[in-house]
Amino acid sequence: MMRPLPYHEALATTLREQEPETWAWFDSAQAQADYAENVRLDLLKQTYRLEPTTHPALFEALTAAQARLGLGAVPATLYQSQTAQHNNAALCHLPGEIHIIFEGGLVELLEPAELAGVIGHELAHFLLWSDRRHLIADRVAQGMAGDPRAEPAHIETARLVRLYTEIYADRGALEVVGDPDAAIRGLVKIATGIRQIDAASYVKQADEIFSRSKVRTEGVSHPEAFIRARALALWAARGDAGDAAVDAEVIRMLEGPLSLDRLDLLAQHRLTGLTRRWLECLLQPAWFHTEAVRGHARLFFEDFSLPSPAASPDHDAFFAQLREAETSVRDYLCYTLLDFAVADPELEQEPLRAAFRLAARCDWADRLESLAAKDLKLKKREVQKLRAEAEEPAGEAAPSA
Repeated sequence: MMRPLPYHEALATTLREQEPETWAWFDSAQAQADYAENVRLDLLKQTYRLEPTTHPALFEALTAAQARLGLGAVPATLYQSQTAQHNNAALCHLPGEIHIIFEGGLVELLEPAELAGVIGHELAHFLLWSDRRHLIADRVAQGMAGDPRAEPAHIETARLVRLYTEIYADRGALEVVGDPDAAIRGLVKIATGIRQIDAASYVKQADEIFSRSKVRTEGVSHPEAFIRARALALWAARGDAGDAAVDAEVIRMLEGPLSLDRLDLLAQHRLTGLTRRWLECLLQPAWFHTEAVRGHARLFFEDFSLPSPAASPDHDAFFAQLREAETSVRDYLCYTLLDFAVADPELEQEPLRAAFRLAARCDWADRLESLAAKDLKLKKREVQKLRAEAEEPAGEAAPSA
């Protein structure tokens, strides 16, 4: 039930393959020892350690939650923060030890079932990171984002792994309490401070938001409460639809369509794959296989091989995917068409006709027409004529010698 989300699996695989030295350092004994000592010192300085004798109900809920998640044998300690004033809870992760900190008036705000859900949420963090791959992947992502040399993709990767981890941990809350309403009430109470919450009404409110617009999170450390509530409700009611359908909707809520403005490391890899396939679609005709075109293609990919003219793969699903991409991706791919339209002057205007044929498969011909007129300095009438010729059956023929 508590399997990592697809993002966790993909990120761990990618970072281990692409950043082996950084991965090895965070996996080293020295890095682990330094981190553990810092955590223990911070706990002593900034919290009040709770005892089972003075908070029996709290520790009973902890014991039950641990048993539910298969963590009964792991020693656990609870704390109350001395500094944080807002209502929240947090896990300080140490291998083989559970340390949960309550912040503000959280313990007094929540009903027993809601508090059990919060404990389940924090235990789920521990459960995820008990698989060292996901612990190291999280620390590598956060470490790269905190480096002064970090690029936007590093920062976006760190943000997304935090958001996906919160969605995973919310499933831990549901697993512990077995009641989505209690789990949702707990997270909404923490977000609002209101003592009376109608979970079903809040889920309807979240559904209304998504019925009116395509929403994706703007959260930095946690998704918005309405997104978390909707994700919990979908997970609880997944039934025959299965895990994959819920995971796909979570991806839409957290990442949205592929966008050049919000590329994390995984999206960079996806965009690279899309670009390669896009060029393969464009450059399939044999007449396109000139030395100038071949050289230009290898500016994109050093190992690029021109596709076989005899091959006719089914690209319908690929084009359907591109139609859902944001305008930044559409414009990027249209500009690659213009690149190849002028890569070999000896081909004259036939590459631009081929570009229009490809753009039409994604419903992008209008945009390509606008960009061609502007960037290739062509008259509008000339561009329209080339587009019309591309749409004719004769447009598939090779250019005249």
